[in-house]
Amino acid sequence: MSRGPLFSFSDSVMMLESEPSERIDSRALKSWFVSGLLLGIATFSIPLAYIVLIGPAWDLPRYWGWIGIALVTVFTLWSAIIAPQLRIRFWRYEIRENEVDIQNGIFIIRRTLIPMVRIQHVDTEHGPVMRFFGLATLRISTAATDHYIPALSREKAAELMGEIAALARVSDEDV
Repeated sequence: MSRGPLFSFSDSVMMLESEPSERIDSRALKSWFVSGLLLGIATFSIPLAYIVLIGPAWDLPRYWGWIGIALVTVFTLWSAIIAPQLRIRFWRYEIRENEVDIQNGIFIIRRTLIPMVRIQHVDTEHGPVMRFFGLATLRISTAATDHYIPALSREKAAELMGEIAALARVSDEDV
């Protein structure tokens, strides 16, 4: 009994005309803000150490340290405030019967279609900041690479993991 192709190129091209329907969790803004702030604070210590310790000890000009602090401040503003707003605006995904559709990027928008027949396994991961906000990242592994859907609620990530695993298993049986 032939069912036809599992993955049709023409169907996928038509789906690319519309964006994926699902967005990541809104708590991602808080999580990315805290992560960006922590990274900025850690990075801030480098030019501060130059101004306080290295510059005076080696009789080096302090303005390099102040330039470093200015650059770290701009970097922190970008990574804690601006980038999270843009990331949450452009991150989208959709789980379909035959594929996973992921769209991300800020300046360059990247669209990835992952056929279910190519998926080897699916898992979730979360660090301390994401765990604090009740978020997780869904990792979809193929033979070639891993794909990520970040900042999902832990419940949604577990639900999608089960759904993708079931659809990938069905796709393997049909091949």
